[in-house]
Amino acid sequence: MKQWLYCLLVVCVALPLGASEMPLNMTQGVTDISGKVYDLHMTILYICCAIGLVVFGIMIYSMIYHRKSKGAVAANFHESTKVEIAWTIIPFIILIAMAIPATKTLIAMEDPSDADLTIKITGSQWKWHYSYFDKDIEFYSTLSTPREQIDGSEAKGEHYLLEVDKPLVLPINQKVRFLMTSDDVIHSWWVPAFAVKKDANPGFINESWTRIDKPGIYRGQCAELCGKDHGFMPIVVQALSEADFDNWLVEQKQLASNAAAAATASLSQTLSIEELTTQGEQIYIARCAACHQPNGAGLPGVFPSLIGSPIIKGPVDGHLNIVLNGKAGTAMQAFAKQLTAKEIAAVITFERNAWGNNSGDVVQAADVSHFSGNTQVSSQASTEASKTVADAKDTMAAVATEITDKVTEKATQAVTKVVTTETVAAEDLPTLTLEQLIAEGEQVYATTCAACHQATGAGLPGAFPSLIGSPVITGPVSGHIDIVMHGKPGTAMQAFSRQLSPQKMAAVITYERNAWGNNSGEAVQPADVASHGQ
Repeated sequence: MKQWLYCLLVVCVALPLGASEMPLNMTQGVTDISGKVYDLHMTILYICCAIGLVVFGIMIYSMIYHRKSKGAVAANFHESTKVEIAWTIIPFIILIAMAIPATKTLIAMEDPSDADLTIKITGSQWKWHYSYFDKDIEFYSTLSTPREQIDGSEAKGEHYLLEVDKPLVLPINQKVRFLMTSDDVIHSWWVPAFAVKKDANPGFINESWTRIDKPGIYRGQCAELCGKDHGFMPIVVQALSEADFDNWLVEQKQLASNAAAAATASLSQTLSIEELTTQGEQIYIARCAACHQPNGAGLPGVFPSLIGSPIIKGPVDGHLNIVLNGKAGTAMQAFAKQLTAKEIAAVITFERNAWGNNSGDVVQAADVSHFSGNTQVSSQASTEASKTVADAKDTMAAVATEITDKVTEKATQAVTKVVTTETVAAEDLPTLTLEQLIAEGEQVYATTCAACHQATGAGLPGAFPSLIGSPVITGPVSGHIDIVMHGKPGTAMQAFSRQLSPQKMAAVITYERNAWGNNSGEAVQPADVASHGQ
């Protein structure tokens, strides 16, 4: 019997010791946080195994050596104070031993401060949109698994349903901060190798972060049931060395420039209906078929059929409008920023001539551009007619235009150089007028702050505070400088002292204190920022 007990003991101890090599166990990942999560997981596993070993060992021992057939007589006792104390204190100690490392890991996971790079991640049905702050780079990442594999007419690939057309590219050895939100329903951005899993909620922004230790390609998925094609919303992250990442940034900007040139050139092209429908079919399969189905029949009650649809059969302008701007309150997204004018023209031409629609309509890229321009002008005219513009704002805009042409060489050099409060003396910084600061501050705000606080300064209720009449904006300047430079612990407000020069911080602070009706009239100089706290 003792031999059997020894064997049982060996098996119970061997299982947790070998768990790290089991293919179904949690992986260690490629970040410091994922390593901490793995260590915490294994620690809790060992504690649970030890508890199970003790409890079941005592049970088995008692059943064998204190059974009735051996003449054992049950003890008769009641309300043992010692037992009551023991089974209260021992579990309490165990829980404390588990809570301490768990709390340390959770605190580390929720600290996105001092990030080197910030990326906004927006989920939508069913794709991800990535926007690199201060890099002027953004793109959509969609599933690239061929439809033939999904339909079963071809063999499944190695990365079936875990491959995309454009992966998220990140540098190693840099702290990357993620701001996550959604355009429609709740999604969840999950990459197991990073130990990052955070919900993307519409109307709110959640935060997370990672620091990748080694280059490679890491895959994940949306981890929230977000609709019909939830299983077709993969995540692919390509981690590059810092030098390779810098080269990638240069390459992306060049590609964006080339794409803009190609889009401009396409406006003067006139394509045949065959060319447009061929290209449009490819775009439709990649972007539209998930909802409206490859045969255009849609899903009754969920996604409308495009066969004989009033939109398809109606005026081209109505078709252009819904593809470009989407339809509020439905799953129909706006594709104005997702597709080029040529691609939109092609997919509309395809839809109006496929599945027996046979309208014979041909939409060119120039038609899309012309429609977009008219819509924009009409929208702007409507907006201007509905609001009263203050004289001060008119004056500010006129002065900003003048400043763009007359800004001094010294100010230009100060804007373009990457400087920090530690490397520039206050006396060496320029003194700018209120108008100069506001003009530059508006540009800095649009690229650095508007993603959270919105272009109107109204923020997102419950997530990011409004800057209109805010106590920070209307309070002492020193408090405003302090929160911009050093951030605010426990919130999404990050420190910009290492991201922006003193002149840029002074400009954006001045802009915030004078925009949206705040009108403080205060001008914060670069020297004020450089000397803050000294």
